[in-house]
Formats: sequence, C-alpha cells, structure tokens
Amino acid sequence: MKADIHPAYRQIKVKCSCGHEFFTGSSLQEDSLSIEVCSSCHPYYTGKQKVIDTAGMVDSYNRRFSKLGQKKPVEAASDEVKKGKK
Repeated sequence: MKADIHPAYRQIKVKCSCGHEFFTGSSLQEDSLSIEVCSSCHPYYTGKQKVIDTAGMVDSYNRRFSKLGQKKPVEAASDEVKKGKK
C-alpha cells in the first residue's frame, strides 16, 4: 500500500436538530457534524410511524388483493374439475 494517501480517521461529535449528541468515527476534516434526523427522533426508530391513506388508496389495495389469499371451497373446486375446468 502507498503511504500517506488515506485520510485521517478520528472521532467527531454529531449534533442532531432534536438536541441529541453523540460521537462517531469519520474522516471528515471538521470536528463536528450537524444532522437533521437521528435514531432518537426518526419515526422508524421511535415507533411513531403514521400510515397516510391518500384518497383511500390503502383501502382500495386491501380490497383488491384480500381475495387472493382466500382459497376456494373444496366442493366448488371439485365441481370445476368434473366439468373440465382448471
């Protein structure tokens, strides 16, 4: 490997807009990094997610694909086989 081509890897302080601060390793030349969202305030990690149903699209999807998981009754299926339908 060539010497002195890699940037220095050191610890920097990360500050989130919610006020949470932590240290991480980075090759960033500055001593601190400001971010907008961290694991303390992101909805995915905090469990405060909201499903936004725009114009009933979720309900429409559920209605359309809920029938796919249902199986036909055994009697109806056997009648179709007798008639030659598959």
